[in-house]
Amino acid sequence: MVVITKGTILPELGVRVFSFGETTVTPSIRQFDSYSELEKFIRDSADPIVIPGVTLSFGFGWLGNIGHTLFDGLYPAYVALIRFPPRHLQPFRLLASIDECATCRDEDILNRFSGLGIMKHYVLNDMSNGSWFVFDEFVMGGGMMCQRCTQPNLQLPGGVELDGSRLFRDRMYLQHGIIPPARRYKSSTEGRNRHDVLVAYVIDNKRYTENDRKEINAAIEEINNYTIAHHNRSIADINKLDWPLVKVSYIDYGSAESRKRKSSRFTATPIDTRSPTYELIETYFTAQLRLLRTMDIQITGPGTGSMYQSFVPDG
Repeated sequence: MVVITKGTILPELGVRVFSFGETTVTPSIRQFDSYSELEKFIRDSADPIVIPGVTLSFGFGWLGNIGHTLFDGLYPAYVALIRFPPRHLQPFRLLASIDECATCRDEDILNRFSGLGIMKHYVLNDMSNGSWFVFDEFVMGGGMMCQRCTQPNLQLPGGVELDGSRLFRDRMYLQHGIIPPARRYKSSTEGRNRHDVLVAYVIDNKRYTENDRKEINAAIEEINNYTIAHHNRSIADINKLDWPLVKVSYIDYGSAESRKRKSSRFTATPIDTRSPTYELIETYFTAQLRLLRTMDIQITGPGTGSMYQSFVPDG
């Protein structure tokens, strides 16, 4: 609900908040004859709980499918926030229109990415029965900025013109406690030498056929044998080779494991609102990000398995 005084002219308030839906959300409006009446209503009648800071609306119905959660749900919402700088660089809260799920690890990613955590819409609706809540700042309207919204340049919507791809990638790394990949401004050769061994990963994909896997393994063996045969040569000789040296590995993201300490001898106290090691331990997704940061070349099949491409280093 939006409360205003009579005579106030507002712009069109209908916004599209779900990338896969065609409906818009339009808040209700309550008018008061004067500002003093509006203030009296807020202070005396409603007496709301104020939700401080910036809250970003996020809605998605496929929680549990991490590729879609990130790039068809979270990314469009974040692009909406980028339009109101510098809020996209600061901690914010997610008002998440998601289904109840006791085992969806996506929620932890949403919590860490936002900084102030998530507020579940179904919980807010339940608590609003007989109570008022006021958001200090509220941003909503991801529109058609999702990964599935095809662009002529084949980039993520807002990825180039708003620098959304880099901002989203770097924030994801930083909020998970990882230094983002080094930026390359002009070409993929920045920060690399001709004799460096490039790191390539073939990502496991459920769509690979048995024949696909045989051909992939044969290609990996051939490329790695070429690298082994030449990597001990002098830099001058390596620079004369027709092909760069590449080390290829085959991985399944599900097997990525944290390399950091996972526990502490200290336990939570009765008044701790979250685990005292929350920001000190690595999650399964943190381990995946650390792996992605090392990739020079990512090779994967179609579908959601390719959605992590935005997290690999420039070039």
